[in-house]
Amino acid sequence: MEQIKIELTKNPKQKPTDQGSLGFGKIFTDHMFVMNYDKGEGWHNPRIVPFGPFELSPAAMCLHYGQEVFEGMKAYKNADGKTLLFRPEKNMARLNVSNERLCIPQVDEAFCVEAIKKLVEIEEPWIPTAEGTSLYLRPFIFATDAAVGVHPAHHLTFAVICSPVGAYYPEGLNPVRIYVEQNYVRAVRGGMGFTKTAGNYAASLKAQDESEKLGYTQVLWLDGVERKYIEEVGTMNVFFIIDNKIITPSLQGSILSGITRMSSIELLRSWGYEVEERHLSIDEVAKAYDDGKLQEAFGSGTAAVISPIGELKWGDKVMSINNGEIGEITQKLYDNLTGIQWGKIEDTMGWTVEV
Repeated sequence: MEQIKIELTKNPKQKPTDQGSLGFGKIFTDHMFVMNYDKGEGWHNPRIVPFGPFELSPAAMCLHYGQEVFEGMKAYKNADGKTLLFRPEKNMARLNVSNERLCIPQVDEAFCVEAIKKLVEIEEPWIPTAEGTSLYLRPFIFATDAAVGVHPAHHLTFAVICSPVGAYYPEGLNPVRIYVEQNYVRAVRGGMGFTKTAGNYAASLKAQDESEKLGYTQVLWLDGVERKYIEEVGTMNVFFIIDNKIITPSLQGSILSGITRMSSIELLRSWGYEVEERHLSIDEVAKAYDDGKLQEAFGSGTAAVISPIGELKWGDKVMSINNGEIGEITQKLYDNLTGIQWGKIEDTMGWTVEV
């Protein structure tokens, strides 16, 4: 791969002064990484340039057929002033899984990690340092062919943009209220549910909008065939602690293989907890609740890290989990994951990468 060209902005933006009101994904840094793909030439012209609009033809295939994939990552500043990434190689490996499903040419994973490190190094002054903040990184690829016809693209753009962020949910680490969706379907096996592509999120918007009108933060999706097995929350994988066992839906091709999910399972098992990856029906969860055996529930994802679930609404049944408070295991997992990510505790797992 060619050497990365760097063009620094001549008009730097003013950085946020109030890190307590960053929100999520609303502010963007001065620069972005870009490279292009052209059939016959491969990925080429890697560069870091000032953040700004892309020029696209109105006929660009991404606008008509949704050939697009993306990732979500974070950069953290530790107490010693070092900048850390969390398992970036796993994100690039997952990006290539999405690429394969959407007929997008594979990227050089190691090169992309190095490109992201270089971008983060340049944007280092943008990394917030307040408790719970980080620099969110959004790598994405989209088709740019000017052609109205359904076929895999011959021309694509890969880019990475950065955004200083606070908590993803307004509740922060307070338990969220989740609505179990029964009318709409997000994904099925054989589809694209296991990929990180825009269409999966577009398919979730209607249910998300309706759940918010009822006062719920997110939607819990059931399987698209039998409509009874739990899959994932809109932006998180999900875990339930039932009768001292930690249960999470298995990866069957219709849910995302979360990096935080993977890390949570590895941490929990290293502590001696029994973690089951299997089919889990909403009926089983409801029965466990009625029997007093549903102890905790939480979601995991890059954006929220670990988010306790305090209430679950399934039809007319409302389940208040752990009295609407964060549970002991959920808290321990959050403390340890964020402790590793922010460099507050020793990374015995070898997950962090210094920029």
